[in-house]
Amino acid sequence: MTAKVSRLLTITVAACLLAFASIGHARAVEESPSALAMTADALFARPVLFATTIVGTAVYVVSLPFSLLGGNAGEAGEVLVLGPAEATFVRCLGCAKPGRKEPPLDQDEY
Repeated sequence: MTAKVSRLLTITVAACLLAFASIGHARAVEESPSALAMTADALFARPVLFATTIVGTAVYVVSLPFSLLGGNAGEAGEVLVLGPAEATFVRCLGCAKPGRKEPPLDQDEY
C-alpha cells in the first residue's frame, strides 16, 4: 500500500515540476485589487484552486495513457494542470488575470 502511495506521490511531484517550468514566463498584470478582493482570494480562491491543481494533476496522470494514444497529451496537460496551477501560483493576490504584478519603475533609472 505504501509503495503505491509513494509511486503516486512521485508521479504527482514530477508532473508538477514539469508543469511549473513555464511559470517563469508569466506576463505582467496591471490591476489594483481591493483589500476585500485580496482577502477573499487568500482565504477562498487560492485553496480551491490549489485543490483543483492537485485533482487535475491526478486526473492527468490517470488519463495520460489515453491522451498519448489520442495525441493530445500536451493539451490535456495544459487544461488539467497548467491552467489551474497558473491561476493558483502566478497571479497577484486579488487579481483576476494570471500573471506577475510588476513594480513601478522609477524615473531616475533612465
